Amino acid sequence: MNKILVWDLPTRLFHWLLVLAFAAAYISGDTGGNWLVWHGRIGLFIVGLIAFRLTWGFAGSTYARFSTFVRGPAAIKDYLAGKWHGLGHNPLGALSVLALLALISLQVISGLFAQNDDTGFAGPFYALVSNSFGELTTKLHHKVIDLLLILVGLHVLAILFYGHVKRDKLLKPMLTGYKEVQAGENARGGGLTAFLVALVVALATAYAASGAWMDKPPPPAATPAW
Repeated sequence: MNKILVWDLPTRLFHWLLVLAFAAAYISGDTGGNWLVWHGRIGLFIVGLIAFRLTWGFAGSTYARFSTFVRGPAAIKDYLAGKWHGLGHNPLGALSVLALLALISLQVISGLFAQNDDTGFAGPFYALVSNSFGELTTKLHHKVIDLLLILVGLHVLAILFYGHVKRDKLLKPMLTGYKEVQAGENARGGGLTAFLVALVVALATAYAASGAWMDKPPPPAATPAW
């Protein structure tokens, strides 16, 4: 067996920071009150993480690139038939990654435009949209989280299934970066320059999403006590 580098450090940091940020966002949003301030801040942090991962999907190392693991129906068919052999995300795992990225992106974007509701929270761009659009994004923000929780649960079950049934440990490589396989090549690319570019994109995107560059909008109307 050969010890192959599969997941580079930036990919692993993204993964575990997103896990922590998602949990913190859910808990702070569910708790409400003064924690909603942190809910908004964590949301901006997630915006930066997603921007980093999308950039890293093109500039990162071998197995972090979308071109490496995003495949069409033929690859999925081969995988289900047991004919697919490779490192990194398998064709079904790639669909899970894309679905998670899409839903999390939808969740944070809807939060940016969410208007004041019974929680007293409003996104940084709430004043730029109509009340009807703001109400739509607010409802969407409350609904998408349910889909995310289901998808995260399926993701965890898949990891357990692969580890205990197929004897394919997926958790350890995401911690150490290495996987023991019979044949394969170490991940290449994704050096310091690529990391700095992805980091700058992430910081710029989070700053843009914060609305700090805009004139401060009037505070949202307070929810009536009755």
